[in-house]
Amino acid sequence: MTSNVLGSADGEETTARGSAYAILARQVRQAGMLKRRPAYYTLKIAVNAALLVLGGAAFVLLGRSWYQLFVAAFFGIVFTQVAFIGHDAGHRQIAGSRRMNDVLGLVHGNLLIGLSYGWWVAKHNRHHANPNHEGRDPDISSGAIAFTTEHALARRGRPARTLARFQAYLFFPMLLIEAMHLHVASVRSLLGRGTRRPRSKPVEALLLGIHLAGYLAALLAVLSPVQAAVFVVVHQCVFGLYLGCAFAPNHKGMLVLSEGDELDFLRRQVLTSRNIRGGRFTDFILGGLNYQIEHHLFPSMPRPGLRRVQGLVRAHCGRQGLTYHESSLVGSYAQVLRHLNAVGAPLRPHAEAG
Repeated sequence: MTSNVLGSADGEETTARGSAYAILARQVRQAGMLKRRPAYYTLKIAVNAALLVLGGAAFVLLGRSWYQLFVAAFFGIVFTQVAFIGHDAGHRQIAGSRRMNDVLGLVHGNLLIGLSYGWWVAKHNRHHANPNHEGRDPDISSGAIAFTTEHALARRGRPARTLARFQAYLFFPMLLIEAMHLHVASVRSLLGRGTRRPRSKPVEALLLGIHLAGYLAALLAVLSPVQAAVFVVVHQCVFGLYLGCAFAPNHKGMLVLSEGDELDFLRRQVLTSRNIRGGRFTDFILGGLNYQIEHHLFPSMPRPGLRRVQGLVRAHCGRQGLTYHESSLVGSYAQVLRHLNAVGAPLRPHAEAG
């Protein structure tokens, strides 16, 4: 299900062009930083499972109470932590076996949080191969948000142009519906009639169906219809906002490559990525995505290794004359919003009048 982009350490080195990355990869491998960390992931999975059980117990005990909205928000946070495990499984960080990683990904993605693991892996593969590359990276394809001035100017119709014009102000509010967008995209991917039909599609559909049926049955068994509806809104809004806030700082506002740009692997991954400064708490709340540069250079590296390898990567970038972008979490959001504001600027009235 996964390709070399999300795959093994051997795949990472063969993907590289030139020797700069090969030297770094050899140092990392010799330092043992690509070794699996089963104890770490066993603990993470166990803690997430305990949190889900805790939330379920609170849900049952509270019954028909509007205090359930706190439980909904709690589940939104826990679902994001579960999604981080699914992300790591998609990168084959957890187990040495591809099959076991896929099983973990299907359980954490389809069954527990209701997102298609297979659809996400295929999409994320393309992103890792060509981050921030117009026409190649699906994460910056023309959609609700315009990530380049060309995309903004290409908008047709008043609603689309108005959205692009004020997208910097609407970005975080739009993240509130990101989880629903992902759920819809997951279902559409399983119902679609593409030329490629992964063998796991029936299993994915079954697990997704079990998740949806169990989720709705639990809500309607305990809550009133109105409470259930509000619970879903709060849960999915927190889930989408947290997930979006974890992924947004990684590449938005960084170098965007056009069709004619061809960089070697090291430069393509480093110059389009941004790290977030912080300690262990930042590592926890962002699921290790705060080490975006290291993650893109070594996607199969287990999450605990990213902090350890950072110094080595930063020093190597310095020797290669590459800017190693790092920012605070708040500073990264500010950079994202400034970029989105600049992209939408040509559509604002004063620009059109000029």
